[in-house]
Amino acid sequence: MSAESGFSTFRDSGGLWERYPVEQVASHDGWLADPDLVNDFYNGLRQQLIKAKPNRGHELLAEMEKDFDVHIITQNVDNLHERAGSHHVIHLHGELMKVTSSADPDNPRYIRTLTPEDYEVHPGDKAADGSLVRPYIVFFQEAVPMIGPASEEVEQADIFVIIGTSLNVYPAAGLLSYVKPRVPVYLIDPKPVNAPGNRPVTYIAKGASAGVADLWDHLSKADL
Repeated sequence: MSAESGFSTFRDSGGLWERYPVEQVASHDGWLADPDLVNDFYNGLRQQLIKAKPNRGHELLAEMEKDFDVHIITQNVDNLHERAGSHHVIHLHGELMKVTSSADPDNPRYIRTLTPEDYEVHPGDKAADGSLVRPYIVFFQEAVPMIGPASEEVEQADIFVIIGTSLNVYPAAGLLSYVKPRVPVYLIDPKPVNAPGNRPVTYIAKGASAGVADLWDHLSKADL
């Protein structure tokens, strides 16, 4: 979703993992080894995000709330869905514009939202519990706390749409297994993606913006 907004993806060709070793900037061990390096990396990502704007795909998903009860489950850590106007967004891998306690990262008492005017974390910055401030990001080697609520949302879905993901990252890729058997599944991606399982999937071989436009056109004509 975010690539069309000019916000760097992590896994695609030219993505962030080709420029930064994942174990240094996105793992629990990397945080313990050099928290200043990790915070500086995410400071740079926030600077990039502040300049980015929601693309037409984000906007269309928000507009679809006029006709559908749209709930978004995203692996992206940006806030572009919210900025486009979507109201129901679950972030599986954390939120870039938030920071938290390094001792108790999922405690809502210590989660703080940064602003475009004050987005940087400085060396030695402390959370309210006295521990170092860290990004509110789910690092590798850490559990995904929102996978439970996400699974519950998927189980209630009448339509399930997959947009721009490789389906290689678990536990997120496993959400497809929670979709009820007769629920239609759509997959939007300009590149071939192998959906796990044997269930039928309607492929829309386009980027996020064009693909969501096609999806909405199809749904508006379907007898649902």
